[in-house]
Amino acid sequence: MDPMSLVTPSIGLIFWTCVVFTLLILLLRKFAWKPILTAVDKRNQSIDEALKAAEKAKEELASLNIDNEKILNDAKKERDQLLKEAREIKESIVSEAKNEAGEEADKIIVSAKEQIHNDKMKAMTELKNQIAEISIEMTEKVLKNKLQDPEKQKELISLELKQRDLN
Repeated sequence: MDPMSLVTPSIGLIFWTCVVFTLLILLLRKFAWKPILTAVDKRNQSIDEALKAAEKAKEELASLNIDNEKILNDAKKERDQLLKEAREIKESIVSEAKNEAGEEADKIIVSAKEQIHNDKMKAMTELKNQIAEISIEMTEKVLKNKLQDPEKQKELISLELKQRDLN
């Protein structure tokens, strides 16, 4: 046996290998080729659909992100508007309270001034009354002293009559 004979096949072996290979190709073509190609086509189609769905989901996600940003911006604007309105309300309430307090203080001051004026007038009236009473008492005492003497009484009466005649 020649070592080359082991490496080179015989013609019968080549023939039968070609026949078996051709039969295998025909059998595969008749029974397996279409189902394999159909499965590969279905697989390609499902991959394409998955890619389209992923692209659509990506677009929807981008749209949702845009919507979320818009909603977030709207919420921020609304929050800012509410804060602005709250500040304005607070300022108006504080201003109104200050005005009311000022008006109330003015009323109290006017009332106090009136009370002081009334008390002053009352005190002055009481003082005048006391002065009048003291003057009357003193006049009575002086007159009593002067009128005890009958000569002084006559003099006083005549003096008074003369003054009345002149007027």
